[in-house]
Amino acid sequence: MSLLPEAVRRLAAWCAALLLVSGVVWIVVRLCVVFRTTVTPVLLALLGTALLRPFFRRLAKAGVNRSLAAGITCVAVVVVVGGAVWIVVTALIDSGDQIVNSLRTAAKSVAERFGAAGTSLDDLATNGRQLLEKFGGTAVSNVISGVSVVGEYIAMAVLALLLVFFFLRDSDRAVGALRSLAPGGRADAAEAMARRAFAAVEGFMRGTTLIALIDAVCITVGLLVLRVPGAVGLGALVFVGAYVPYLGAFISGAVAVLVALADRGFVIALWALGVVVAVQLLEGHVLQPMIQSRTVQMHPAVVLLAITAGASVAGIVGMLLAVPLTAAATGIAHQLHEHYGTGPADEEQR
Repeated sequence: MSLLPEAVRRLAAWCAALLLVSGVVWIVVRLCVVFRTTVTPVLLALLGTALLRPFFRRLAKAGVNRSLAAGITCVAVVVVVGGAVWIVVTALIDSGDQIVNSLRTAAKSVAERFGAAGTSLDDLATNGRQLLEKFGGTAVSNVISGVSVVGEYIAMAVLALLLVFFFLRDSDRAVGALRSLAPGGRADAAEAMARRAFAAVEGFMRGTTLIALIDAVCITVGLLVLRVPGAVGLGALVFVGAYVPYLGAFISGAVAVLVALADRGFVIALWALGVVVAVQLLEGHVLQPMIQSRTVQMHPAVVLLAITAGASVAGIVGMLLAVPLTAAATGIAHQLHEHYGTGPADEEQR
């Protein structure tokens, strides 16, 4: 090694460190995938704790017992989420027939327009019936597997809610446990990194919730003015989709435009598209810089890469968790830079 130039030795050292870190990260990711039924509720509980902690702290400061305050917070979450689900289901049930009829009318018009190519509506129905008879067993097995997946998600949601209760109630004990596990002389640095990471996640959750609420209200009002069926349910879809930056807003907006196209025609669909685009421009140029940039400083390219990586690892859940986890990692990196990044040149300037 002494025969190699200094620059080559430094490059080799950096490559070895990069390979080591990449290997550790890969092993951690694979372990998280294997134990996803345990890891996912923990991560979702951390996100819920970051979002609900201000409400819990207000109850605790008002003199409410910590266990009771955590229980009230969890009950409030169940009521709010249950109410939102009830609103969405009710809106879809009330307007479901209208949406289906609109889509059927749109499909019929498309079939009539391209009927010369042999794609009539009767042909489509006949082919669909034959496919259903041919792959009926596969469809039944897929339904059964889908039911098992839904049951798994429900179990993880219940576990996440229970973990939110314990995380809220025992947050002080968690800090003490972290300090006791840190190696000698590193307790303060470990606590500072943990607080910085949690603050980044907390800021992301608060900012995203506020932005999602504004987006949902604006789009719902616009769809109601345009008399698009299921406007409330579509607005709720926009609210949920906002927790997946960029991609969630695109998908929920596309669904709203398609429903408007199927029910109200091309002109109203263009107006609905204008409403969605206007709200997205408001979010990207006003809301995001004002709200999110104060707590989470991440370039949009980093966000898109994080979403892509999360989707490849864990699907929809990975897309939901990718950005807050990246925000936590960014917070830790900033804390490490502030704590250890002061070099001799910086000290001389001071």
